[in-house]
Amino acid sequence: MKQRNYFIFPYVIFLGVFIILPMLLILSKSFYNLDGVFSLENYTKIFTPVYLLLMFNSFKYAFLITLFCVVIGYPAAYFLMRTKHKRLWLSLILLPMWMNLLLKIYAFIGIFAREGLLNGLLGLVGAGPFQFLFTDLGFLIVSVYLFIPFMIMPIFNSIEKISPSLFDAASDLGAGRLRTFWRVIVPLTKEGIKSGIQVVFIPALSLFFLTRLIGGNKIITLGTAIEQNFLVAQNYGVGSAIAVVLIIMMFLLMFLLNRLLKTKGGR
Repeated sequence: MKQRNYFIFPYVIFLGVFIILPMLLILSKSFYNLDGVFSLENYTKIFTPVYLLLMFNSFKYAFLITLFCVVIGYPAAYFLMRTKHKRLWLSLILLPMWMNLLLKIYAFIGIFAREGLLNGLLGLVGAGPFQFLFTDLGFLIVSVYLFIPFMIMPIFNSIEKISPSLFDAASDLGAGRLRTFWRVIVPLTKEGIKSGIQVVFIPALSLFFLTRLIGGNKIITLGTAIEQNFLVAQNYGVGSAIAVVLIIMMFLLMFLLNRLLKTKGGR
């Protein structure tokens, strides 16, 4: 007789109340203009040059943040695995995640300010001062710093699951370290890379508070547009339509990423 798992009910209720219901509300709001008339007007506004530029900026910054997180996070996770006290070092990397997010951002504002710590250190060697705040460079540095633990963790777990006997087998077959890394470790950790990309790229696509505090008004993305429409213009219809398009793009990207990695994995 098939057993019923009643423990799943709280999760189903949570999913329905806090995820599905808000999404349905946003979807319904997106079809009403400022006068409360049902129309597709909000969606036609999104595909104007202004919003298309914001869409391009969102994808550009999310792509760069994810790319830098992979490039820095993968070697970091790999070398962490080879250290003696790997769990201790991993905990130290994750330690900043326990701090309040705004505190970390304001700390960077102090570091990147024209009279801040970084320009002070550069001044000791006769360089600077340079403008770090309200620039693409400053925004990307802070974003990568905030997101990189989410990239390191799944990759670290994937590498940890690889049996050491595979390294011995690769060595016995004459494969060098680089070949073993590329032909054994990377393919076996693609699920960790995929998880890391998903948990970094998707939230990076809709950043808004970081663009304001670190990027000033020079970096504007779709997340900023949603915030402006909801809190400033109070145009809930356009804000909801942008959110709906963003959600669809996120699902599409996740689908394409899964397909790409399955193809690369030869499944």
